Amino acid sequence: MNTNHSWHRPLLAAAMAAAIALAPATAAADSPPQAPTIVFVHGAFADSSGWDATIADLRGRGYSALSLDNPLRGVAYDAAAIRAALQSIPGPIVLVGHSYGGAVITNAARDLPNVRSLVYVGAFVPDAGENITTVVDPIRYPGALLGPATLDIRPRSSLIDADVYIKAQDFPAVFAADVAPTVAARMAATQHPLALIAQLEPSGPPAWRTLPSWDLITLDDKAIPPSGQEFMAARAGAHIERVHSSHAVMVSHPEAVTAIVLDAVAALDQQ
Repeated sequence: MNTNHSWHRPLLAAAMAAAIALAPATAAADSPPQAPTIVFVHGAFADSSGWDATIADLRGRGYSALSLDNPLRGVAYDAAAIRAALQSIPGPIVLVGHSYGGAVITNAARDLPNVRSLVYVGAFVPDAGENITTVVDPIRYPGALLGPATLDIRPRSSLIDADVYIKAQDFPAVFAADVAPTVAARMAATQHPLALIAQLEPSGPPAWRTLPSWDLITLDDKAIPPSGQEFMAARAGAHIERVHSSHAVMVSHPEAVTAIVLDAVAALDQQ
């Protein structure tokens, strides 16, 4: 009998190659999902330090968390700056924005595959073509103190190239009513201005149409009326949570910010 089985060798080699090729995919499927980086974007009249308590809390829990500097020059410009930074971060991202920072993340995350979810915190959540001045109709959604009477416009080279600040005497009532007076005074003195033109610049197609989103409604907010926040959050299909807080929720109630971020992180396992 001919016992030469050399004709089996090509089949055996092919089977082994297939097994080797399948092994990494199987291992990857069995491995736990990569933990996200949580990225915070501040809004107008604030800076990155506002997130300090929440970032410390998240890092204490073992998460990677950081804050990006928002230039506050205009939606398109700011979104491009944040987007470039996001593209340099490996792995999945949970992107968090406060106030005007909500408009920025709405644009920065568009079609960016590593951003997995959005978290809005006392924030603007605009749709395409809207700007932060008109998205919340003051007739339908009253209660804001932020406006011409409480703002200072300081020209740079011209009125077109001008910065907007909250007047120091109005800052606590508008922005930080539940923050210690000494802290609110320091925040007023160190506030980062918003470019005047940024208030009127239209937003682009929103990332919240394709990404899951969460929204922390600040119920005692005098900068963005809570009812207006509710309208924007519902329109975006966001998972809504609420806290009795001023606009400066990241300073007065950082634990509420941590909680909603952790909800967004936990949901990544379901995606």
